[in-house]
Amino acid sequence: MIDVEVVTGPGNWSRVGDVHALARCAVEAVFSVLPEGPSSPTEISVLLTDDAGARELNRAWRGLDKPTNVLSFPAPAVPSPDGVRHLGDIALAFETVAREADDEGKSPHDHFAHLVVHGTLHLLGHDHETGEDDAVAMEALEIEALARLGIANPYRDIAP
Repeated sequence: MIDVEVVTGPGNWSRVGDVHALARCAVEAVFSVLPEGPSSPTEISVLLTDDAGARELNRAWRGLDKPTNVLSFPAPAVPSPDGVRHLGDIALAFETVAREADDEGKSPHDHFAHLVVHGTLHLLGHDHETGEDDAVAMEALEIEALARLGIANPYRDIAP
């Protein structure tokens, strides 16, 4: 009922592992921790790019002239004529994802999964930038979804 399309662009994404399977598992983990799954067939697109591509997207859509680890682009909540709802698009930047994983002592696999979970929650309307309560709620969902994938709490070593 959830289709995850992964488009692999520049970057050594093989360092992460099977990005197609991992992205699908991460999206499914998000829906498994929510009270309700999708009410109709749903699709999400994941673009795997490099810092240059992410920088261009970030500049064009957010007015920020720098790369970032993950971007989310929610789609209007309108099913297509065939009844499939495109939830939106997620873009990840390889160099930033790899650098953050190295800096934080995480595997690229686990960090990639976390960012897909994070991006999917944004597509579903969750936003950690709208207030402390929203940030705490979003983090809790991320932690629970990642636990279902056997991935440790990514916030455990971050000071408040």
